[in-house]
Amino acid sequence: MKVSGVIYRLGRKPDPWSAPDWALAGADGTFGNRFDDPDALYRVLYASSQRVGCFLETLGRFRVDLKLLAELAEIEGEDDYCPLGEVPLEWVERRVMGVATARGEYADICSSEWISRLRIVLAGHLGKFGLDDLDASALQMTAPRDVTQLVSRIVFSNGLAGIYYRSKYGHDVENWALFEPFQINVQDPETIRPDDPDLQRALQLHGLKFKK
Repeated sequence: MKVSGVIYRLGRKPDPWSAPDWALAGADGTFGNRFDDPDALYRVLYASSQRVGCFLETLGRFRVDLKLLAELAEIEGEDDYCPLGEVPLEWVERRVMGVATARGEYADICSSEWISRLRIVLAGHLGKFGLDDLDASALQMTAPRDVTQLVSRIVFSNGLAGIYYRSKYGHDVENWALFEPFQINVQDPETIRPDDPDLQRALQLHGLKFKK
């Protein structure tokens, strides 16, 4: 499938579309992200069709741990306080919203066509990942990332420009994993402010607030 319309990427100033430095890669050659190349040949940039999607993805690490919330809920007494995760304002000040259009063909890996193909190609690998079979739910799991990273390598080997996938924070958010060399036309970035409507919406959905 092709990208339709503008895509967004929330990144550090001054260039949100700058690829991560290979020197920062881990011992396995990846940057620990979902569709990174397990063979450390190409880098991947992650983008979204919606601005709010960029905020949801990058703010996810600030969310309050559900185990902590469950333990607090068991404490006797009036339930008049729910702790919120806090985001430092410096987080906003260091970032800018990248805007671009993309070219090329992208694999919709959760489509029936791609699931059917990947199921056969990965048949000999599923056991070591603790999987009995491959379906959309396996491709949408946060871990093990070895599975989706191997899928990335398969898609790249087929000559495609990247991967289309739905966000784990909601399937109304459309995301893109862009393979190097990146087939994008970059536009001027957008400055973001703490009162940005999409940022505020993401904070609300994640139950977060800015640190005072």
